[in-house]
Amino acid sequence: MYYKGMLDDARSIAARDPAARSTAQVFFLYPGFKALRMYHMAHWFQTHKMYGIARYISQRCRHKTGVEIHPAAKIGKGLFIDHGMGVVIGETAEIGDNCTIYHGATLGGTGKEVGKRHPTLGNNVLVGAGSQILGPCVVGNGARVGANAVVLSDVEPGATVVGVPGRSTKREQEKIAPAQSLDQVHITDPVSQELCKLRQQLLELERQIAALKPEDARGYYERGIPNNR
Repeated sequence: MYYKGMLDDARSIAARDPAARSTAQVFFLYPGFKALRMYHMAHWFQTHKMYGIARYISQRCRHKTGVEIHPAAKIGKGLFIDHGMGVVIGETAEIGDNCTIYHGATLGGTGKEVGKRHPTLGNNVLVGAGSQILGPCVVGNGARVGANAVVLSDVEPGATVVGVPGRSTKREQEKIAPAQSLDQVHITDPVSQELCKLRQQLLELERQIAALKPEDARGYYERGIPNNR
């Protein structure tokens, strides 16, 4: 049962990664998949209260792959840890099915609280390179976290989060989940949209001021608008 599940995961990764040449290549050579195999071993010992062995395996995994997954984390089917290096998944983190996590991402806590203190990812979530999802927030099904974003609160299903701190925007319904398409380029940026709106408003104000007659301009400044000459 264990090997069948791991083989299914390898096939899922091979189907989603354009660089993969075969399922065997994923199974034996991908560091993210190796980290996943070692996590499942560590998790088995963790659930059987052999905590020392579980932590030893997880630390061996960290040294061998650059991926640190706490043995108590809960991970669903089809997780794709692409490139792997620098990924951290905390003790109470929960990850749904068919998610994708890029290198440098962290699913971490925000303090020394006990109990649930790490994020929960729904199904088909994409977590971009270098992004930080911190605290017991919930990232909904089909959501996308942009590269280097910092997420501290819940994310709605199907939303995209970008920036520091993360700002969320809804996307048009996609036929393919972001964790399957792996698209990190065509992401709506709400910060950029707001800046574009402000720029358009500034240009319109400049046009209106330029169209004023000299006597209108004098009245314009006399009404309390400062002259910055």
